[in-house]
Amino acid sequence: MGLMAVSFISQAQKIAFIELDSLLSITPEMIEVKKTSADYYKQLESALADMQKELNDKNVEYQNNEKTYTDLIKQTKQKELQDINQRLQSFQQQAQADFQKKNVELMKPINEKAKKAIAKVAKAKGYKIVLDTTLGGVLYYEPTDDIFLLVKAELGIK
Repeated sequence: MGLMAVSFISQAQKIAFIELDSLLSITPEMIEVKKTSADYYKQLESALADMQKELNDKNVEYQNNEKTYTDLIKQTKQKELQDINQRLQSFQQQAQADFQKKNVELMKPINEKAKKAIAKVAKAKGYKIVLDTTLGGVLYYEPTDDIFLLVKAELGIK
């Protein structure tokens, strides 16, 4: 029984943890990313504000002149307002997706640099696994501990 305990202890894996978000937030590159992201957001916000102003102006014009419009002009103006509103909503959705994509793109080099540093420290200190306490995910692991192929074989999958 004592030999089994020693065997188990020798196979115990050294696990470390890090709060990745905190680490990333203090990197010098993050200052530039935040500035670039804020500038990009302001551009999108400005374009959206211009579109909203156009819609509001056209809506005020329509309400002020509605009684003087013929049916054909009313229909045309209503269609124009609907089109502007649809463009505005479409732009808003696209801008939101575009902003998220831009942030991912801006953060990629910082994330890669941090993960390389984490892997270097983990290897140097003998850690087999490093967990991210922010997200609860695994940031680093020893590829030799991957049992995918063994489980695949156990299931009879070729």
